[in-house]
Order: sequence, then structure tokens, then C-alpha cells
Amino acid sequence: MECQCPLIVNNLSVKRSGDLILKDINLSITQGEFVGIVGPNGSGKTTFILTILGLLKPATGDVKIYDQEPCSKQLHGRIAWVSQAAANLPNNVRITVRELVRLGTMKGFNLLLRNSKNAEQVNEAINLVGLQEYADTRISKLSGGQRQRAVIARAIASKAEFIVLDEPLVGIDRKSRNSLLKFLDELTHQTGTTILMVSHDIAAVRRSTHRMIYLDETIQFDGNTERFPDLDIIAELRDIQPVHEEIHTTVSSDCQVCAEDE
Repeated sequence: MECQCPLIVNNLSVKRSGDLILKDINLSITQGEFVGIVGPNGSGKTTFILTILGLLKPATGDVKIYDQEPCSKQLHGRIAWVSQAAANLPNNVRITVRELVRLGTMKGFNLLLRNSKNAEQVNEAINLVGLQEYADTRISKLSGGQRQRAVIARAIASKAEFIVLDEPLVGIDRKSRNSLLKFLDELTHQTGTTILMVSHDIAAVRRSTHRMIYLDETIQFDGNTERFPDLDIIAELRDIQPVHEEIHTTVSSDCQVCAEDE
């Protein structure tokens, strides 16, 4: 029976330029989960993504995707990565939404072939992300949120079962952000697609994902979004000390004196 965990990470540690960036990472993700990874700058989020994609090698431990090593030929087409820069295409690139999404269906030798099956995959993906009206519009004419939807549609058209998103909320407006997050949640429920999303936006991730992982060199929290700790607890986890305690005490005392004078 095939493993139903798209991702299993055991005792993972990763070094970059001789520095330990990640240590003792243990987690598994089940099919159909929408998981958000959050953490401060330099916490290892990007390093983690690059490692599970096979672009960085672990110092210790191992990563398995559908019970295979990262970059295994058996994973071809099953995992899709939407990088932060994927939607930032130059304005002089003359490519429509339909053409961009169609790239997701291309497999080596059939790169130049057109067939009804590919067309069906493309239309289905465009419909899923709600860009039917913009199918023949150039990418350069779209808003930031619409571009993000388009590159996600390309991943969907590839029929990937596991989609990794790196900062998909950067540079998009509030309305587009909310719409995109709602779509991603619906995608997991409607198609069983697994989504792993990296973001700095803790509030947005908490309102949309099924599970949150707070990463800061190691996993500081991993659980249901409803149990995600408040900011004071996160500060304690990161050993951030309050710097205004004395000021608050002084202000409180001054206020008390004022009250007594009155």
C-alpha cells in the first residue's frame, strides 16, 4: 500500500556555508492537508523548502516524499513548486494566462504538441482559480493576486498532488489575498491536493490553513491553527525579552500620582 504521507521528515539538520540553519526537524504531512510554515527572517523556512525539494542536502536525517527520495524520477509530476518569484514575470513577456498554464502540461517531447487532453487540463485549472475571463489576457496586464492564481493554475494543470508555495501573499492586495487563501482551502477539500505554504503573514496563515508550523531553527510549534500561541508566548519561545517593562512601570506610577493629585 502506498504511503499516504506526501512528506515525512526525520531528524533533519541542514547546514549552509558551514552554519547550522535547521536542526532536529521531525514532521509528517498527510494527503489533503493545508499546512502553513511561519517564522521570522532567517529562521530556516527557505532552507527547509529547498531541502525537501532536493536542492539542498541534509547534514543529518532524511526527507521522503511519497516514500521516495527528493528529485526521484518517480516523483515527476507529483510535486509542484511555486516560488516567490514565479509571478514576477517581466512586463515585456508576451504570454497569456492560457499559454502560461499550458506550460504546466508540457512533458519533454510533447512540448510543442497540442491535444484535447492538454486543453481540457488547462481549462479546468483556469476555471478552478477563477480566471476564466482572463484566459486570453497577457500576464503583464493582471494584478498581483491574479498572477499568483495563474502560476498556481499552472501547478494544478500539471496534475501535481503536492504543491509547495513560497510566500504567495507577497505583493497582493487584501481582497486578492483573502480570495486566494479561500481558493487554496477549497482546493484541498475538492481535489485532495496537499498544500505546504511558507509565509511571513502569521494572521493570514492562522485564518486559512488547517495546521501551522512555527519554525525558528527548529520546530517551536506544530499543531492545529486554533492552538497557535499568542505573540507573547512566541516571544518567549524565541527568548525575546521585553524592553519596555521599566517604562511601563514608570508610566503607571506617574498615572497614579496624577490620579491622586486630581
